[in-house]
Amino acid sequence: MMRISFRVGLTALIFLFTLCGAAQNHFARRVVDTLASPYMAGRGYLDNGCSKAAKYIGDRFRQFGLIPFGSGYRQPFVLPVNTYPKQMDVEITEGLPGSRLIPAKNGIDYIVIPSTPAIKGKFPIFRFDVALLQDTTHLRQFLKQDFSRSFILVDDSGAKAGKEKELFETLRFNPIKAKGIIMLCDKLTEETSDTVMNFALLYALRNSIFNKATTVYLNIKNKFIKDYKDQNLIGYIKGKTQPDTFLVFSAHYDHLGRMDGIYFPGANDNASGTAMLLALARYFTKPENQPYYSIAFMAFAAEEVGMRGSHYYIQHPLFPLSKIKFLINMDIMGTGDDGITVVNGSVYKAAFNDLVRLNDSLHLLKQVKMRGATANSDHYFFYAAGVPDFFIYTMGGIRAYHDIYDRRETLPLTKFSEVFELLVHFTDDICRRTYN
Repeated sequence: MMRISFRVGLTALIFLFTLCGAAQNHFARRVVDTLASPYMAGRGYLDNGCSKAAKYIGDRFRQFGLIPFGSGYRQPFVLPVNTYPKQMDVEITEGLPGSRLIPAKNGIDYIVIPSTPAIKGKFPIFRFDVALLQDTTHLRQFLKQDFSRSFILVDDSGAKAGKEKELFETLRFNPIKAKGIIMLCDKLTEETSDTVMNFALLYALRNSIFNKATTVYLNIKNKFIKDYKDQNLIGYIKGKTQPDTFLVFSAHYDHLGRMDGIYFPGANDNASGTAMLLALARYFTKPENQPYYSIAFMAFAAEEVGMRGSHYYIQHPLFPLSKIKFLINMDIMGTGDDGITVVNGSVYKAAFNDLVRLNDSLHLLKQVKMRGATANSDHYFFYAAGVPDFFIYTMGGIRAYHDIYDRRETLPLTKFSEVFELLVHFTDDICRRTYN
């Protein structure tokens, strides 16, 4: 009888966890599908992408019953950003001058780095590669030329790791003073920019039509917005034992937005992290899950523009930073085949060891990997201000990142429910321990 009862109880518990995991994945899928949809326009600075995403998150905060700091969840701020509201035209010729222009595909063959100014015209292309670098005579002759009306095609194929690779990378900053730079690469990784340079900068796939290009025609129009109105979204749950002490979950909701006829969906980066933020908010607002400490949920804007949202928050905190017991920042939560990486794991070793112990006892993830301090997401300014924190991201699975292929349709959410469960248990650990 006792064996049967235990087996029935264990089966019921496993079934309950399975149902809970399925529910979390279903919720996360809905959030990711919404935030990475064409309607959100890449959650950037055209078509009100950021504002649409902020409204969606604010509505969820209100639905779950988060308490605002003040009259609402919005923490407004302004930032400069360069955008491209008009259609772009980039074409190249291969071979002799006068050859037929071939249209290049934005996001597939090339991307325009958003520090690029408005530019229109047809320009010759000169190649800078390893062969030129190693021929001292030709290199000197090359560098004596005036490239102010020309583009330089930078091809680092065959460059040795170390100084040679570093030298090729510096060419993106245009020390040659060319009209524009085209960097050949193996993957297109887009950026954002809060400034406009005096030269065009494109990245093109090494195996694309750009590899043999001799001339390039461009018609690019930019719009620099000096004071774009952006906003963080912040709410909290009141703790039942120590309401004046806070745990913080954070994630950035912005992405790269739209450019020309394409948009960057940002499903993994960071619709998935925003989905985790909202899933945790939904869980902890239920009366039976009320935490001992208060929990603040911070959805930051402008992470992709120098982490301006979190930096603004640090300068204008809604409660004393000294009241934050621990912060967990979540960025890229959509895979997990190979486990998670914990930035600042080597800094707060006791907290990291607790996370590893929990994962091992619950058999959730393949590994919990330690990493040192880095300035690569919204946790950084809190860390610099002395707030104990982790930045956690998932590993493995799809490789799409800052490109048009980071789509909702292909984001697997492989270990979303497992990471969610680990964070819920870790929250309980944080409430019972002190990390410094």
